[in-house]
Formats: sequence, C-alpha cells, structure tokens
Amino acid sequence: MGQAWGFVRYGGPEVQEFFDRPDPVPGQGEVLIRVEVAGVNPLDHLLREGLVSGLDGGRPFPRVLGMEAAGTVLALGEDVDGLEVGDGVFGFALTGGGTYAETTVLSASNTARIPDGLSMTVAATLPVAGTTAVDVLDQLGLPTGAAVLVNGVGGGVGLAVARLAAERELRVIGTGSSAKREHAEAAGVRFIDYTAGDVVAAARDLVPDGFDGIVDMVGGTSLRTVAPLARDPRNVIAVGDMSVPELGGRFVERRLDRENLERSARLALDGVLAPVITAVHTLSDAPAALATVENGHTSGKVVIKVA
Repeated sequence: MGQAWGFVRYGGPEVQEFFDRPDPVPGQGEVLIRVEVAGVNPLDHLLREGLVSGLDGGRPFPRVLGMEAAGTVLALGEDVDGLEVGDGVFGFALTGGGTYAETTVLSASNTARIPDGLSMTVAATLPVAGTTAVDVLDQLGLPTGAAVLVNGVGGGVGLAVARLAAERELRVIGTGSSAKREHAEAAGVRFIDYTAGDVVAAARDLVPDGFDGIVDMVGGTSLRTVAPLARDPRNVIAVGDMSVPELGGRFVERRLDRENLERSARLALDGVLAPVITAVHTLSDAPAALATVENGHTSGKVVIKVA
C-alpha cells in the first residue's frame, strides 16, 4: 500500500483527500515507477473539475491527481521496449494513474530515460512545460528576429516558451503581473505589466507593425484582447483556450511521445529549458501545492517531492 492524494468525485478543492492504494499493476505497454518528484500544473485541477475528458483511463473514483512525474522503474508490463527496471525516467500519466502518489503507472510510449546530468526534479517539470514549449514554437516556425508575444509569460509553460524562443533568436515580449517581472526578464523577455495600464498600447509601442506570433497561456477575454496584435491570425497559438479557432488562430498540437520528451531533456541539459522552480512541497503538503497553482498567480514551476 502507498499513500496518494486525489479526488473522490468531480468538483472543487472540497472533493480532494488522501487515501491509501495498492501499488498499481503495469498493464501491456506500461511501467510501474516509484515517484520521486511530481510536477504541478493547472491541468491537474481542470481534470479534478471534470473539464478535461479522456485522460482518466476510465478509472473509478477515487482518482489520483497529477499528470507528470520523474521516478525509478519498479516493474515492466508486457511489450515494453527501451526501458528497464531500475531506470530513472520521466513522463506523462496519461492512463489515469496520477502522479501525486508514492507509485504510479506510466505508458512506456510517453516515458523516457532521464539522461546523465539531469536531476529528477528538473525532469519532472519537462513533460508538460518543456514539451509544450517545443510544440508551440515548432508549430509557429518563426524565422530569426521575428517578434513573438507570450501572453501570460510568468508560469512554468510561459517561461519555458520564452527561454526557447530567446534561444531561437526571436524577439520575446511577455505579459504578466508585476510579481512575474523578475523571472520573465531573466528569461530574456521584454515585459509588459498588465496591472500597470493598457497592454495593447504597450505592446504596439514595442512592436508597431504587429507580432509575427502570439502564444497565449491565459485564454478568455485576455486572449481576445491580444489576438488582434498578430499580423496573421493563424499565428495565434493557444495552449489552454480551445475556442481560439473562432479568432482565426490554432490550438497547440501536442506531441507526447518519448522522442519529444528526450528532445526536451537535451534542451534542459543545455540550459535552454532550465525551469524556474519557485516552490517545492512534500506529498503531505500537496493540497497547498495545487492551491498555489490553482489561484493563477504562480510564478515559475511548483513541484512535489514524494520520495
């Protein structure tokens, strides 16, 4: 038996609780891992609220929270290639096993070895933020010197996008609250504080001819406010708001396979996707970890050290 933190039905924080569960048994194409570090993401509470379908693996309640983790392989299911018991790995929990737990199962195709020199803590931040940054910027395919606006730059994904965009020699402008300025500017961002005045006017002052690309992390009214700043609406890419096609833009095309994980790990080793980890919690403090992210004002990345 091992401890886990999850939810007993769909809803808000009131449906969350700790419980014990037997170690999951890895099925075909799955690996059982001892979770060392779990990443915390806005997607976690959206799943708890029942707003994202298809990622629960059809598992009954209670369900374990968490979508990304790094840990050590304890057992292999049938037909697993490229991974061995004892490997340090990181990946996505796309089969509904969750990651806020002492052990979990990951699909082997969505799991990769942690390369030498990369810590478990950094690896645990890459499945969501790291691969999203790669996917967004590959999808945009902007040339050197192009101007990109990262709307909501201060979180884990936004900072990853900004760092990778700067490495690709793009001009990066980002919006966020004043608390996000320091980390954003350290990532090479020309920062616009949305609490200090007219965001659109400030953006036009910096890039009068319009942006070659816009990456939106915020959605809703904020997305609709900045989208007209794009020179071509097709180059507005939303990470969370699936209504973006109504504006002529596109939703990010995600690649969750081992190859993309390995690519993100190489970029992390090179220091390009070095995450800004602003809070490290224990499993017993998981409620506070998710609450920090759920309030929408987190700067950088929050992780839970389980082991």
